[in-house]
Amino acid sequence: MKGIILSAGKGTRVTEVNEKLPKLLIPLAGKPMIVWNIELCKKYGIEDIAINTHYMADKIKNYLGDGSQFGVKIKYSYEPNLLGTSGALSNFKDFFNESFVVIYGDIISQLNINKIKGFHKKHKSLATLVVHKTNHPEDSDIVQMNENNMITKVIHKPGNTDFGDLGNAAFYIIEPKIFDYLPEGESDFIKDVFPKMISTRESLYGYKTDEFIKDAGTPLRIMEVDEYLKNIK
Repeated sequence: MKGIILSAGKGTRVTEVNEKLPKLLIPLAGKPMIVWNIELCKKYGIEDIAINTHYMADKIKNYLGDGSQFGVKIKYSYEPNLLGTSGALSNFKDFFNESFVVIYGDIISQLNINKIKGFHKKHKSLATLVVHKTNHPEDSDIVQMNENNMITKVIHKPGNTDFGDLGNAAFYIIEPKIFDYLPEGESDFIKDVFPKMISTRESLYGYKTDEFIKDAGTPLRIMEVDEYLKNIK
């Protein structure tokens, strides 16, 4: 299995934390945010990792290099114009010739990827989304599922709590067939790709977990994740 860590975002919400670094190089418990995800991949045997870049791309590439210091191989793609969460895959179409994980770079977790992979295979899913209860549903992407864990609806940051509190954890396992659902140019999983899959009754499933998984996309959440990681060392 291969992986991609989405790393192109500007991180405008966290510039006050460190305006000289791209968000994914901000340290958490003494280690850059992106390194936590690289090490998670490595732990579960995912050693071929794609990374898309845009903002401060050179700093990310210079820090990570070819990945050998972490025991992985990194393949980069620079986006002059942001392609979005799913659009980013388009530059790696030949790379993803088997099942792969998609990790949003500012998501820190202690997920057991083997269990997610087992669920994914059992359900013969084209895409499996990790989902969890969120304490901020109003600014989270919300997921609704049926009794068989098949996803029936995705709602992009609803601005209220009317659609429940089951949040998209921004961690997926996906099959290469996903490229059939990608439009040309910029696109987003939640706004474009997953709704299209739902409309065609494609196999899109949710893996519900209470394992630690946290969005480190704001200054407050960076502080919370930093504190948590320091306490588990």
